[in-house]
Amino acid sequence: MKLALFGAGGKMGVRLSKNLVNTDFDVAHVEVSDAGQARLKDAVGVDCVSADEALANARVIVLAVPDTAIRAVSSQIIDRVESGAMVVCLDAAGPFAGHLPDRKDVTYFVTHPCHPPIFNDEETYEGRHDYFGGVAAKQAIVNALMQGPEEDYALGEKVGKAIYAPVFRSHRVTVEQMAMLEPGLSETVCASLLDVMREAMDEVVRRGVPAEAARDFLLGHMNILGAVIFKEVDGVFSDACNKAIEYGKPALMRDDWKRVFEAEEIAASIQRIT
Repeated sequence: MKLALFGAGGKMGVRLSKNLVNTDFDVAHVEVSDAGQARLKDAVGVDCVSADEALANARVIVLAVPDTAIRAVSSQIIDRVESGAMVVCLDAAGPFAGHLPDRKDVTYFVTHPCHPPIFNDEETYEGRHDYFGGVAAKQAIVNALMQGPEEDYALGEKVGKAIYAPVFRSHRVTVEQMAMLEPGLSETVCASLLDVMREAMDEVVRRGVPAEAARDFLLGHMNILGAVIFKEVDGVFSDACNKAIEYGKPALMRDDWKRVFEAEEIAASIQRIT
């Protein structure tokens, strides 16, 4: 089955290209920049072709391009996408924002990595240090069939499992749910709170705690506290810890912080991204 990969020489495109060489897809690589073409050749040993050549008889078209380029790239190629083909996006932002062209006879599919989890059973050095995923560490993925026949879901999931391999679990969600997961859950909430934790660590260092001690203390507590909170272990917090949480959350969080998941807030966040 022919698969056209646009943005093949970019950071994400090279990652996908390395995994696709181990599949039964007949991959046509498209990259507009000379630097990207050279990077792909050096990393994977493949040459790029023109967009027209890649799109001819392509059953799957993967857009490994930035969110801000989804509208432009998809609009430029859509007239050459064959009826019944599948266009795959790697993030929900562009599709959610309505940046894909109106083609009722084309399937739109979105697949996104969850990245290797903090709690895992990786045994190799490469697996333990593959934080992004798609190389050695197992990860889960989320998929959404935005439009197209139901039977196309299996093909889209196959593409997701191929480009993000090794994959240990695959979840089906809607595009709207994927947007709640990112940017809502993963970036607006998780990344922001992790950044606050880093600032807190820097603050205790500024107040005199040795930097290495502060880092060891915080990362170690993140491990056990996270294991308890996310039910990785059967444990409970001490009375002192529960009391600290009771007083700490109001000091750190606004009462209405969960409104970041309201539809209008997600839409505004994606508008800023795209």
